[in-house]
Amino acid sequence: MLLEKRLLRNLDYALILAVLALCLVGFVIVFSATRGGIGSGSPQDPLYFVKKQVAAFALGVLLCAVILTTDYRLAQRAHRVLYLGNVGMLALVLAMGHRISGAQSWFRIGPVALQPSELAKVALILTLANHLSEARDIATPRGLAFAFLHAAVPAALVLLQNDLGTALVFCGITFAMVYVAGARGKDLLAVVGAGAVASPLVFFFLLKGYQRARLLAFLNPYKDPTGTGYNVIQSTIAIGSGRFFGKGLFHGTQAQLNFLPEHHTDFIFSVIGEELGFVGAIAVLALYGIVLWRCLNAAACAKDAFGQLVATGVAAMLLFHVLVNVGMTVSLMPVTGIPLPFLSYGGSALLANLIAIGLVLDIHMRRQKILF
Repeated sequence: MLLEKRLLRNLDYALILAVLALCLVGFVIVFSATRGGIGSGSPQDPLYFVKKQVAAFALGVLLCAVILTTDYRLAQRAHRVLYLGNVGMLALVLAMGHRISGAQSWFRIGPVALQPSELAKVALILTLANHLSEARDIATPRGLAFAFLHAAVPAALVLLQNDLGTALVFCGITFAMVYVAGARGKDLLAVVGAGAVASPLVFFFLLKGYQRARLLAFLNPYKDPTGTGYNVIQSTIAIGSGRFFGKGLFHGTQAQLNFLPEHHTDFIFSVIGEELGFVGAIAVLALYGIVLWRCLNAAACAKDAFGQLVATGVAAMLLFHVLVNVGMTVSLMPVTGIPLPFLSYGGSALLANLIAIGLVLDIHMRRQKILF
């Protein structure tokens, strides 16, 4: 018990408070975006979506507490089970999954829907961290190839689910982790070059027509203002209309009147921009800055390579989500369906993000081998 108290003194309370603040903002904005319904067939209860989000938050906090009671290196010892279980779940959802919004990425059990690809990101971080911490040849093309192959298997399964956004997140996580693990810059540039050469083949032969249209819409959304460009146009209108201080909580028009699609999930940042304005948007981004800073701090002071790589992977995952999600709402990035961490409605995503934060907290808490 005395050891537990000493460990608790090492908890990163700045990270905890920043994440809690983001989650609380998320509850309020989800309520604002959904209290009047999100279209035909919406639940009558104005708190329906918030209740489900709070339930996922409570489960995530419970799992964080469980993680903090165990040494994070337990995941390193179970890396084979994690990797095979991850690949198995992603393959199973392809065979037996439920299709939502064009992606076959869900298991539905009664009223509960689970998206394994969200949890797969955390599993990838853990298993790739183990692979890289044990690899001695990451600074060679062969070692780098094996690292990318490790990530390519689950990423390919996610891509087969028509979930391009999550597959891209896997790429971002892998690049950050192999770089920190010691991969040479010239080798990474070679990978980027190969990807650039292969991207036209992927774009024209592997992506669906609607995926190609969504990726190109951000370049000129007014080319198809009522089709592929509609979401981006409505998003930029919402954010621009918020100006400096916003229209006020619950007083947005684009979201409240359902002009803006997916305003409780992919485009929740647009609701923040419209109702809370530039000030509210900057405050939210500042909270993300604190979260990323504390994740990188945990990586810097980790007592082993595995912990360092896990914290780096979590930081990369969150950063990729924030950059792409915010970028697509202001028409700087293609619309790829990536949620905004801790804010967008979605129990699976919130659960995965809280588990990831629990791992970072555990790494920071156990950063010293002997505590006095």
